[in-house]
Amino acid sequence: MAFENPSREEIKTILEQVGNIAVVGLSDKSDRTSYMVSYAMQKRGYRIIPVNPAAAGQTILGETCYASLAEVPEPVELVNVFRRSEYCAEVAREAAAIGAKVLWLQQGIISQEAADIAQEHGMTVIMDRCIKVEDSVTQAVRKG
Repeated sequence: MAFENPSREEIKTILEQVGNIAVVGLSDKSDRTSYMVSYAMQKRGYRIIPVNPAAAGQTILGETCYASLAEVPEPVELVNVFRRSEYCAEVAREAAAIGAKVLWLQQGIISQEAADIAQEHGMTVIMDRCIKVEDSVTQAVRKG
């Protein structure tokens, strides 16, 4: 069966209920999309945990950056991925290993292999969608 993203209502529920968001591939450079999207989500009240081996130990958006999902010392509900498709299957395995509930591949990123791995471990998968855009769209329909 072909992959299908959750409905907008399901995405809204995910975004309303999510706790910590680990962002795999979060750059420390403020002109990068991963930084801009994560900054906007943080300003909306989401807890952003940076994951990037090239920036491990540094502080990004006021949070310690970790080399891998396995190193994050607290629960992660959603893994937001800013990596090329060929790296996503490994990220899905790491996300499953830490018990994440949602694997979110950013706009332009599609990996059926990653989706299969995540779904086999009971995770909800969203691909080729921008979390910031989805948050903005669903925010518009939230009741005060």
